[in-house]
Amino acid sequence: MPKPIADQVVVITGASTGIGRATAAALAGQGAKVVAAARNVGALDSLVADIRSAGGDAIAVPTDVSDAAQVRALADVAENTYGRIDTWVNNAAVAIWGRIEDITDEEFERVIRVNYLGQVHGVHAALPALRRAGGGGIIGVASVESIRAVPLQAPYSASKFALLAFYDCLRIELAQDGSPISVSTVLPAAIDTPLYEHGRSKLGALPKPPPPVYAPELVADAIVRAVERPRREIPVGDSALGFYFGQRLSPALTDGLMAIRLFAKKSQMYKRPDNGIDNLDKALDEPGRVRGSYPGRVLRHSLLTQLAARVARPGELLSSAVNRVHMLTR
Repeated sequence: MPKPIADQVVVITGASTGIGRATAAALAGQGAKVVAAARNVGALDSLVADIRSAGGDAIAVPTDVSDAAQVRALADVAENTYGRIDTWVNNAAVAIWGRIEDITDEEFERVIRVNYLGQVHGVHAALPALRRAGGGGIIGVASVESIRAVPLQAPYSASKFALLAFYDCLRIELAQDGSPISVSTVLPAAIDTPLYEHGRSKLGALPKPPPPVYAPELVADAIVRAVERPRREIPVGDSALGFYFGQRLSPALTDGLMAIRLFAKKSQMYKRPDNGIDNLDKALDEPGRVRGSYPGRVLRHSLLTQLAARVARPGELLSSAVNRVHMLTR
């Protein structure tokens, strides 16, 4: 069983804004020692200052997750500072909106290096530390786009599809070894974070999350729960059901619906032009914040998320049983 949150050391990448920042604050508020990583030094420092002023314990480690050496150094700092790592949360991500033919090879590569390889680097850095600690957890933040691709987001969707396969493979291999390391994959729907303002747009307009839109704190709550009670897969937002059903019941029908410009294109764009500023290649010098600027209703509750975070599926129980058997026969 995982340790109580108050007894854990948790590393969080992509902690400067959005989901990562909300998660870091929530974990620190429950007593965890937080190691916050991101490229934006100023935003990290303000996060740590906020946590400490509230009585929490946190350190900032500037890190570009696309660089494997920096991620290994992040793990070293965490262990040297707190003596161990109990949970590693892979959350850093970048995005670009546009038609495939308008997105360059270099832009595709950058998204894959951050969103996918950045989490691979995180796992490679975390596993030895978690084994030295006697076990722990890995939590990967993917997306509902891991289940169903969305047009005009090909690099992002592809990176998130890759994450789902990666964590499934990792989970199985650890179970084969009887390892006391859990793997949880979090699948957020459209979330009101600065990702949309920080992403690169080739649409001639500022990207926006398509409704229904959920609060970053809802994802943070799901991650916090998974730190203590790991689950195989945690969708965040009831709209995730549409992604599951659409892809599994009739992918071709879903293709047709998404080809309707009103649904798939206009729902992803504000009417105002893009400002030409993005964090794809380097961090923006901005103060860290959790919320984006979505002007519509932002939902704070999801029945699907509550059920997924609390109720283990039959398959999960079987996997856990196999893992325990392998642990006893190591």
